[in-house]
Order: sequence, then C-alpha cells, then structure tokens
Amino acid sequence: MNCVITFFNHFGAVRYKREADRFGWKVQLSPVPRALSSSCGTCVLCDCGSDDPMQYITDEMEQIAVMENDRYRTLWRAAGS
Repeated sequence: MNCVITFFNHFGAVRYKREADRFGWKVQLSPVPRALSSSCGTCVLCDCGSDDPMQYITDEMEQIAVMENDRYRTLWRAAGS
C-alpha cells in the first residue's frame, strides 16, 4: 500500500523523514499531489505494506491517504483540518 502523508508545515515533514531514516523505514519527501492539497507543500511517500499506517501518526500530520483506482482515499485526517 503506497501511502501519502501530508503535514501542517514543512518542518514536520522533514522531521518525520529524519525519524523514518533513523528507524530504517523507506520514505521519501515529495511535493503534495494537487488532488490532496495541503497547508504544506511537502509530503512523505512510503510503502505501508502490511503495516497499519495509523500506528505512525504524529501531531504534525494533516492526513494519510492511499492511491486506489486512480483516486486518493483518505485513511485518516487530523481533527479540524
């Protein structure tokens, strides 16, 4: 499962990437797809595989989405966003 994680600000995306690298997770920073629009222009792309992506939620995240049938489906969105 390819997850797109958006953040409220660029710093949150960069910090998440650093932490992911520290734990050996394979993630990359990327521009946020237009279809997801975000406060921050940077997102993290990762392969959630069989993991439950909800276990990786931080206070700096805006949403977690996956691509299905050429459309994004939101798995989780922060309250108030």
